Amino acid sequence: MKKLSLNNLAFEYLEKGFREWLDILGYSEMSVYNMPHIIREFLHDLERQQVNQIKDLKQSHIRNYYGYINNRSNQRRGGALSDNYLNKHLQAIEKFLEYLNHKGGKDVPTIGIRQEKLNRAAVTVLTAEDIRLLFKATHRETAYAKQEAMNSRDRAMLVIYYSCGLRRNEGVHLAIDDINFDTRLLHVRKGKNYKERFVPLSKTSAGYLQEYVYDHRPALTKSKKESALFVSATGKPMTGGTLYSRLKLLQTLTEEITLQQKTIGLHTLRHSIATHLLQAGMSLEKIARFLGHSSLDSTQIYTHLAKQTANV
Repeated sequence: MKKLSLNNLAFEYLEKGFREWLDILGYSEMSVYNMPHIIREFLHDLERQQVNQIKDLKQSHIRNYYGYINNRSNQRRGGALSDNYLNKHLQAIEKFLEYLNHKGGKDVPTIGIRQEKLNRAAVTVLTAEDIRLLFKATHRETAYAKQEAMNSRDRAMLVIYYSCGLRRNEGVHLAIDDINFDTRLLHVRKGKNYKERFVPLSKTSAGYLQEYVYDHRPALTKSKKESALFVSATGKPMTGGTLYSRLKLLQTLTEEITLQQKTIGLHTLRHSIATHLLQAGMSLEKIARFLGHSSLDSTQIYTHLAKQTANV
C-alpha cells in the first residue's frame, strides 16, 4: 500500500502513537506494520471528509470510509476487494477506536459495521485415516541419527498442531519449558490476543513429545541455551514456513493419492481435531476452551464442518 500523505500533524501523531501502542502490547511485527498503514488510509479519508479533529469522529464517517473501500477495485488483480481484506480494515479501525479510548478520548464511537462473512467452503478437514497416515509417515526407517531426530520432530509437530490444536504461531513460539510432563499439560503463553491457556496432553501425545525432547532434540541443537521446542537441522528455531514444509513432505510420503490432492496447512490440523472432537460428542464450550476461542461464534464453524465431513 502506498503511504498516503496526511496534512494534519495531529493525525500523524495519532498514527505514530497507535503504532507504538501496538508494539508495547506485544503485537506481531506484521500487525504493528500493517494496522497503522490501514489507519493512515482511514485518517487520510477523514481529511477528505473534512474531519480535522479526532474528537469530531462519528460513526457516519466510519461508514462513509467503509463504503469507499467497499466500492474500490483491486488495483493489482482487478475486480472488487476481498471480504478478508475488508475485514482487516474493520479490525484495524476497531483496534484504533480502542486505542482512542485508552488515550482518554471522549465519546469515541463504536464501529457499527459487521464484518463480512467469509466463504468457509474452502476449509479442509482431514479424516482420522489421513491423520493416521501422516503419523505413519514419520516412522520411516533410517540409519542416520539426525534423520531419526527429524522424524521424531515431525511426530511432535503433528502432536502440537493436531492433538493439541494449536495455531501456527502458537506452535512456533513454544519453548521446551512450556511442556509439563508430570501434569501432562502444555502451556500456551502466546495465544491469539495474548491470551494464555493450558492444553491437556494424552499419554500417547506426551510420549511422543518426551521422546523428541529428551532423545532426539539434543541431536539437532547446537546450544544448550536454545529454548525453542522446534529446532531445525542447523540448530536454529524453526519458522511457520519450515514447519509447513515438513507437513507437506509428510503428505507426499503417505503415497496416498486422495490425501496428496488435498490442500492442507498447519491450520488444517487444528480444523481437523476440532471437527473430530465435535463428532466424538465434545461440547462446543469445551472445544472453544481447548482452541482458545474468545467466544462460541468462532467455534460454530465446526458444527457445519462436522456435518459436512460426516456425509462424505
